[in-house]
Amino acid sequence: MTHYDVLVIGGGTGNNVAAAAADAGLETALVEPGPLGGTCLNRGCNPSKMLIQAATAANRVREADQFFNDASLDDIDYAAVIDDMDETLSPLAEGMEERYAEKDHLTLYEHEAVFVDERTVEVDGERLSADQVVVAAGSRPVVPPIDGLDSVDYMTSADALYRRDQPDSLVIMGGGYIAVELGYFFESMGTDVTLVEMMDTLVPREDRALSAAYTDIARDRHEVFTGHRVTAVEEADGGVRVHAETEDGDEVAVTGDDVLVALGRRPNTDTLNVDAAGIETDDNGFIVTDDTLATSAEGVWAQGDIADNAMFKHAGDYETQVTIENVVHDGTREADFSAMPHAIFTEPQMAGVGATETELEEVGREYVTGRAELPDTPMGRAKKLDHGFVKVLAAPDGEILGCHVLGHEASTMIHEVVVAMRRGTGTVADITEIMHAHPTLNKVVEYAFRDVPV
Repeated sequence: MTHYDVLVIGGGTGNNVAAAAADAGLETALVEPGPLGGTCLNRGCNPSKMLIQAATAANRVREADQFFNDASLDDIDYAAVIDDMDETLSPLAEGMEERYAEKDHLTLYEHEAVFVDERTVEVDGERLSADQVVVAAGSRPVVPPIDGLDSVDYMTSADALYRRDQPDSLVIMGGGYIAVELGYFFESMGTDVTLVEMMDTLVPREDRALSAAYTDIARDRHEVFTGHRVTAVEEADGGVRVHAETEDGDEVAVTGDDVLVALGRRPNTDTLNVDAAGIETDDNGFIVTDDTLATSAEGVWAQGDIADNAMFKHAGDYETQVTIENVVHDGTREADFSAMPHAIFTEPQMAGVGATETELEEVGREYVTGRAELPDTPMGRAKKLDHGFVKVLAAPDGEILGCHVLGHEASTMIHEVVVAMRRGTGTVADITEIMHAHPTLNKVVEYAFRDVPV
C-alpha cells in the first residue's frame, strides 16, 4: 500500500486542491479516471456555453431585420460548431494533465477509486491511503428506470454536447436548466424540439414569475408539455416515441429522431463505496459536511457536486478555497454559502440570488416586492427587447431577501445585487443610493429596487 499526505478523489475542482497540496510540499495523489477539469470543462459549463454562443449568433442574424439590416441565414455548419468547441476545450484538459504529470510531489492516477477502509482506496488493484482525503468526485446525469428507456438509444447532456450529426427532431425529458439550455441550442440550430416536464412550469426551481414567463417564451419556440410525467419510451417511426401523462390521467405521445434525458444529476457516492470509509450521506446520496467541509469520517473532506452545498461550478471553486485553507494549511475556515448566485444561459437569460417568493411564503417571512420591465428602459428599447424584468424581494425594513432577473445578460446584471447582499449592508439602499451609468442594462435593476415600498 502506498501512503500519501493528501489524497484527492476527483479532478474537477479537486485538481486545484491537489496542486496546492503538492506546491506546499505535501506528497499528494490525485485520482481521476477521465480528463482533468471535471464536468465543467469537459461535459458541462464550458462546452454548453460555447454551443449556446453559436445559437445566439444565429439568432442575431435572424433578427437583423429589426434594425433594417438585410441579412439572411442560409446555412449552419452544425458539425463545425461541435468541432470548434471540442478543438478549443480538449487541449485545455490535455495540457492540464501534462502539467500535473510533471508536478513535483504529485502522482496522478487515471483510474476509478473505491473506498475499502478509513482513508483508504483501491485504484486499479493498488491500495492508496492518506492522512487526509478530499472527496470531489462530482455527479452524473440521472437516468431513471422508465419503462422501455434501456431499449432505445437515448442521450444524456454529456452525449448531446459532442454529437456531430444534428437531429431533425428531438424530445427532451425534463424542464430544468440543462433541458432548457440544450433545448434553446438545438432549436436555434434548426432542430424541432419538444420539452416534457412533470411540473407545471419549466425551470420550476426559479421564482414563479420567472418560471411562468420563461415557459411562455419557450412555448413560442418549442412544443412544450408541462404537468406531464414520462411513463414509457419506445422505438417508433425510425425514431423514439415518448409517452407521458398528467395527474388526471390525460396521456400524450410525442415522437422525435432522438430523445435527451435531462432529469437532473446524482452524486457519484454510490460508485465510491463511501460506507467503507465511514462517510455519512443524506437520503439523496450526497455527502454530509460541516461548515468547514469536513465529513463524518476523521480526516476526510468533501466538496463540489458530491457534497450538495450548491451544485454550481462557482460554488465548487469557492469550496476549493475553503478546503485548501483547512486541508493544506491546517486552518479552520468555515464556508459561507449566503448570497449564492446562479444563472441559466438561454436567451433571454435567467439569474437569481437569495430566496424565491414561494420559499418566503413557506417559512412565513414577511416581504414586499419591486419590479421593473427591461423593455421599458432606454437600453431595452435600443436593443428592441421584447422580454425581461427584474423582481426584488425585500423585508419591510429594506433587507434584500432575493432578486430574480429574466432578460438579456441577466447573468451579468445580477452581480451588483450579489455584492450588496454579500459585502454591503444587504439593503435596498445599497442599490438605490449608487449611481448606475446611463443607459446601461443595469438601470433596470435600479428601477426595480426603487419600486420596493420601503
